[in-house]
Amino acid sequence: MDLETIFSICNAAVLPGWLLLAFAPRWRWTQRVAASTAAALALVYLILIVPTFGKGEGGFGTLHGVGQLFARPEVLLVGWIHYLVFDLFTGSWEVRDAARLGIPHWMVVPCLALTLLFGPVGFLFYLVLRAALRRRLDLDEAAPAGALASPREAPLPRSP
Repeated sequence: MDLETIFSICNAAVLPGWLLLAFAPRWRWTQRVAASTAAALALVYLILIVPTFGKGEGGFGTLHGVGQLFARPEVLLVGWIHYLVFDLFTGSWEVRDAARLGIPHWMVVPCLALTLLFGPVGFLFYLVLRAALRRRLDLDEAAPAGALASPREAPLPRSP
């Protein structure tokens, strides 16, 4: 299969996951579709990177070296798939995290669009939204589901 076809298939493959994250975030299959799509693309990434890794000019030590690496179409495709996988994973996390914290989904949708289009910008906007609504910036996965309703942190339990 030629590189353009793989590129087109990978680009199209992520769209159902993104649409489900935006329009059906609570459907029981949404997270499964997003995760399985990211996993399938990670497998494509692995298949493509093995024969290209370490071959040709360039490297990760300088901007010029990275430019030389990505001048090769097969490496450019691998890099693009890398972005597709991590952006979809990040968008999926944003939806799960927002649901866990009680952040209204309509507020997350613009962050998802930005994550799809500009990766780190969407992630940054989600973190800003999250911090503004929680009145603090942290990524504590153990935060209680009602964390938005509480303006203060609960005190830590005392040691016996």
